[in-house]
Amino acid sequence: QVQLAESGGGSVQAGGSLRLSCAASGYIDSVEFMGWFRQAPGKEREGVAAISTRVHSTYYADSVKGRFTISQDNAKNTVYLQMNSLKPEDTAMYYCAARRAIGSSLIPGAYKDWGQGTQVTVSS
Repeated sequence: QVQLAESGGGSVQAGGSLRLSCAASGYIDSVEFMGWFRQAPGKEREGVAAISTRVHSTYYADSVKGRFTISQDNAKNTVYLQMNSLKPEDTAMYYCAARRAIGSSLIPGAYKDWGQGTQVTVSS
């Protein structure tokens, strides 16, 4: 099992930036992909970004391309989500998750281990 802990959420005005962190522990060597997801009240959880832990390939939802950047620091077992040019519609609880299967995905059901989430609120 992989344990995940998110941090870095907060409240910002539109156009601002935040950097989320996800610290991983446990059976980390089994993880092929790390992903960031978000869920707004009344909406389904959606994939935001994913990164291959082996070759660092990255994948993004169309809604965040050019604004969000996912990265990882292997030495710290941490994955980051740099969020720039934030919009009110980015407001949500953000979760990181670990996928052990080969093959990229932004589908929540493809990920097995999840963190508790960190809230991001963007005001207009």
